[in-house]
Amino acid sequence: MTPPPEPPSGRLYVGWQYAMLHADPGPPPRRPVPPRRDDMSAAWLAAQRREENLLDRPLKRAGLITAVVAAAMIAVLAGGWVPAFIAAPLLAASVAAGGLSGYAIWRGERALAQRIAAERRRVERFRADQESRLFATQEEHARQVKDWQARRYAFESQKRWYAVPLPAGVDRVDVAGGTLAGWSALVTMAGAYGLAAGGELTVLDLSGGAVAADLIAVASGTGVEPAVWVLPKDLPRLDLTASLDAEALADVLALAAGADEERGAGRDLAVDVSILERVLAVLGDDIHMGRVAAALRVLAEVGDPRADLASGLLTVRETSELSTLFGKGAADRVVLERALALEAQLRKLAAAASGLVRLPRRRLRVIALNKRLGSANAKVLGNFVVTALTHVLSSAPPAAQPWRHTLFVLGAERLRDDVLDRLTDMCETSRTGLVLAYRSLPPRVRQRIGRGNAAVAFMRLGNAEDAKAASEQIGTEHRFVLSQLTETVGTSVTDTTGASYTSTVGGSASLGTSKSVSDSVSRGTSHGRSAESSFLPFAGSSTSRGADSSTSAGTSDTASVTAGISASTAWGLSTSEATSGSESLARSVQRSREFLVEASELQRLPPTAMIISYATAAGRQVFMADANPAIGSLDAATIMPLAEAARLRATGPAETLEPNLGPPAARLDWRRR
Repeated sequence: MTPPPEPPSGRLYVGWQYAMLHADPGPPPRRPVPPRRDDMSAAWLAAQRREENLLDRPLKRAGLITAVVAAAMIAVLAGGWVPAFIAAPLLAASVAAGGLSGYAIWRGERALAQRIAAERRRVERFRADQESRLFATQEEHARQVKDWQARRYAFESQKRWYAVPLPAGVDRVDVAGGTLAGWSALVTMAGAYGLAAGGELTVLDLSGGAVAADLIAVASGTGVEPAVWVLPKDLPRLDLTASLDAEALADVLALAAGADEERGAGRDLAVDVSILERVLAVLGDDIHMGRVAAALRVLAEVGDPRADLASGLLTVRETSELSTLFGKGAADRVVLERALALEAQLRKLAAAASGLVRLPRRRLRVIALNKRLGSANAKVLGNFVVTALTHVLSSAPPAAQPWRHTLFVLGAERLRDDVLDRLTDMCETSRTGLVLAYRSLPPRVRQRIGRGNAAVAFMRLGNAEDAKAASEQIGTEHRFVLSQLTETVGTSVTDTTGASYTSTVGGSASLGTSKSVSDSVSRGTSHGRSAESSFLPFAGSSTSRGADSSTSAGTSDTASVTAGISASTAWGLSTSEATSGSESLARSVQRSREFLVEASELQRLPPTAMIISYATAAGRQVFMADANPAIGSLDAATIMPLAEAARLRATGPAETLEPNLGPPAARLDWRRR
């Protein structure tokens, strides 16, 4: 069999679209019933005989009388009872009358035979015409049956699930709503095909629900070794700020410290950046978060600076310069208050980059927040990581292809507005694909959903107000068809993935790999601001597939991808169960129900169902899709988009309408080079 094609690079696959290009042909054509055989009517023939007998009866009587008279005359002549001149004329007259009667009877019989023969010829011609029409009907029926068989085969063997890639020109995907299980399906779907095409992914999980755990498991089983940081534990080994200069670092820390403050507090942000820039100038080149927090304590006159001097965080010179950095005056109180606020927030980042580990290049990077982390700390860490990533993107050249590198931010509603806007702009400039997922839709989020060249994926929205706003944005006039498989699997998948992250950059063993990186590697290695960040190439030039140094040459067993999805994920197990039996399989490929876009319908969408909307030159496209990656293991699924399949069906030969691309698991051509 011809190897199935790989997913095209530079495209993001977000799910599967259910459609049936070939309609059900219905029952087979009915076989034509032969008409009743039309023979000559026996009743008509008897009636003709009866009519002829009635007409011949006087003639027959006359013939009988003449025969009797003729016999009598012959007897009289023979006996000499009557003179011959008298009997001979009578005999001649009798014979003549008998002859005339017989002739008339013969003519009647002849006419009757002609009528019977004509009727027989008419019946034979009618019968031949019936047979001719029957043969033509049977030939037409045979042609209809052959056409029905072709349409039936096309209906039964057609693909019902088509991959949904984002069209060219879309720079961002805004995911509105959704459950943890739905996000897990979406991240695994998009990430698996992105990695299969040789792309790179960075996942920032602020949800605390281990959304990317399934993607990590699938990638690890196919030779793509992930790099996972679980914050705050792995803050010492997170090297996002390793390549930032003092100005960029001050901006990152100011935005992180202001995560809980009112949005748009530009004056406070400017003051914070000014304070931090001056503090970083005093600290010189030896900068890490612990020294920054200690410097802010000196500036805010909090605690005893001798403790920081004793621990080696600050020197006497630095302490002296910090004490007189702003002098005494009207602004002193403002500086003290802002320095105290900065120290209160940035002390949570004191361990950042303090124990860096030089990691090999990884195509899959996951930064996640511990689910036990408090809301305030989660906001600080989230804004810190996103702002630092934004600066990393700004220092790299644009990618060679859009969506070659993809950044997922899950739980983006926790970020500041200006942090989100800057990240969005920088991803667009660097041609980095961006997926922003929001659990809730407060007013500030609604203003940003779909802005610019973005596609919007509406998933389940539990909040009535959010669902109402989403239905109004989609348009309540749209009618969608929900697949039975989507609804069946949705009833089996819970709202949580039930998994957790395991760090691969700390002392614990990495997920699915034979190598681990221990903290001891970093003990004798010094890293300053000039050190290269492992995230720096993220937005740079595209790298060849399999750039991980930990992978070996050869081709991975693609069947393990299907096995991993089917056996280790909730939606994979549910999909396998839904399609395990013939009866269930028949139901799973059928449509379940139609619904209009209303708030109540958005509140009860299956976890993996989503309504995708984006603008095109032909108008806004709105359709239903399913993010369940396990659909790719079905024989009824193809990586070909629906529009392309419909175009081939309309213009191509019949054998090209449903190309056999093989199971999508085989199309995830993970290679080790």
